Amino acid sequence: MIVEAWPVGPLQVNAYLVGCPETREAMLIDPGSDPQTLLDGIRKAGVKVRTIVCTHGHFDHIGANRAMVTATGAELCMHAEDVPLIGQATMHASLYGLSTEESPLPDRLLAEGDSVRIGNLSFDVLHVPGHSAGSICLVGGGHAFVGDVLFAGSIGRTDLPGGNFETLVSGIRDKLLVLPDDTLVHPGHGPDTTIGREKAVNPFIRG
Repeated sequence: MIVEAWPVGPLQVNAYLVGCPETREAMLIDPGSDPQTLLDGIRKAGVKVRTIVCTHGHFDHIGANRAMVTATGAELCMHAEDVPLIGQATMHASLYGLSTEESPLPDRLLAEGDSVRIGNLSFDVLHVPGHSAGSICLVGGGHAFVGDVLFAGSIGRTDLPGGNFETLVSGIRDKLLVLPDDTLVHPGHGPDTTIGREKAVNPFIRG
């Protein structure tokens, strides 16, 4: 599996390129900003982006959607419950003193139990609300792309619209902590971690 990560934008969102080495097809996860950086990385990787997936609809994760859809022709995917956030992105960005480009609406709505196929790779969609109502994780091949659901040593903030602490913690315990301990976790911000490490040291989800 090809996995590349680029921290983009003022909030340093991890945008991920995930590709099938056999078919050279790929998906782009959370293209939050800096489309030229993403396009340069895609070109260097030698892959064709077929799918763009947003783990949730917060402005810092969707800001380059329009540019990347235009440049790649890829299908844009996200959960239905976060689609309303697209229209609120400009306002939310302004609260941080930032601006953003409004995302197009998704071509495909993802839900719990769906899968996203990229060449010979397949990723299960897990709906794990609590950071936002429509937050999703993509799990496959020993990797979990979790957006702002889970971080190394922490969890997503729950004080934004659609957030709920109890719902988030319950979802993490029920859907992520049951994965193998060596599952590599790729969060929306910060360094990678593993399920085993978070079970052992994360104060929000231990016990």
